[in-house]
Amino acid sequence: MTPTARDLAAMHRAFALAAAAAVDGDVPVGAVVLDADGSIVGEGRNLRELTNDPTAHAEIVALREAASRTGSWHLADCTLVVTLEPCVMCAGAILQARVPRVVFGSWDAKAGAAGSMYDVLRDRRLPHRVEVVGGVEERTAAAQLHAFFEDRR
Repeated sequence: MTPTARDLAAMHRAFALAAAAAVDGDVPVGAVVLDADGSIVGEGRNLRELTNDPTAHAEIVALREAASRTGSWHLADCTLVVTLEPCVMCAGAILQARVPRVVFGSWDAKAGAAGSMYDVLRDRRLPHRVEVVGGVEERTAAAQLHAFFEDRR
């Protein structure tokens, strides 16, 4: 699948959110939820370090905000754009929220659940499957993560 212009604009916003996470000492991951019109209804960045919450991944934070702003946990007309391939926990949340489409930047060979390590989002055994568009702005996404971890070595 090819990313849309809206996907690319949302990815650039997600990069800015990821940079803010890095400033706070968290892994630089940012996420944006777009409604059917392409408007941002939720944003998130990793907040685990700030909140001491292991579930405060960028995707979870963005999905919670989108549900709050739309007044529904059922995000069936939305797209989630995130800088890193979702993990198993986030993939589960995406499925529970009924998000039909996920766009992500960098693949995560160690913990990804959207096609690399696992493919939870498209698992035919589950009642809901997601369209996945991976590797969008992949070099930029990977470079952001690489720089963060290089600074910590």
